[in-house]
Formats: sequence, structure tokens, C-alpha cells
Amino acid sequence: MYNAQVLAHLSLELVSRGDRAAWLELFADDAVLHDPYGASEFDPTGAGYRGKVEIERFWDTVIAGNDISGVVRESYPAGDSCANVITTRTIRPGQDPLEISNVTVYRANSAGKISHFTAYWSL
Repeated sequence: MYNAQVLAHLSLELVSRGDRAAWLELFADDAVLHDPYGASEFDPTGAGYRGKVEIERFWDTVIAGNDISGVVRESYPAGDSCANVITTRTIRPGQDPLEISNVTVYRANSAGKISHFTAYWSL
């Protein structure tokens, strides 16, 4: 069973490796994902991705096909949550690398799965 801080580090590692199946396994069936929080090109309504099917769609439309890596610069665990300050580098095919600083908040449920993931960033 994982806590939120471990889940945060595992999530970033699995995205960097491109391991879709293992990354999806970190999430609870009823998990909610906001990346970034609010309306964006990835989530025009700002409602987030709710449940495994929508989170799979997030991987397939946002993560898949890109080279994404990140470094956790600071991590603040508290109770069932963990806030992290991360620098993320994304390389999309045919585009210049994009490096952004962001804050992510992970919440773990009692089964040690991600129940909520929220990323705060903008371009």
C-alpha cells in the first residue's frame, strides 16, 4: 500500500518511462485528475477526468507519444495528501522542448491508490 508521497514519485517515474499500464494501475477506479486545474486545451470545460476510462483517455491524448520527464524539487506530505513542486520537461514530436514549473497535489485513498490528482501550471 502506497502513501501520497510515494504515489507522486511513482506516477512521475512511470510517465517518464512511458508505462501506461502501470501508471493507470496507480489510480482508484473513481479517481479524479485535473492536469492542469481549470479549463485548458486538454480539458476545455475544466471538469477534469473522472474515473479510469477518462484517465486512460487523458494518457492517450495528452501523454502518449511525448517524451516527458520531471524532477521533484520539493515535496510536502500531509495526511492523505502530498504537494510537490516539480520541473517538467516535455518534448512533443516536431516541437521545441517545453519546460515548466508546476505544483501537483496527490491524494491517496485507504487502499493506497490515487483518488485525486491536481496539477497547477500554465504556459
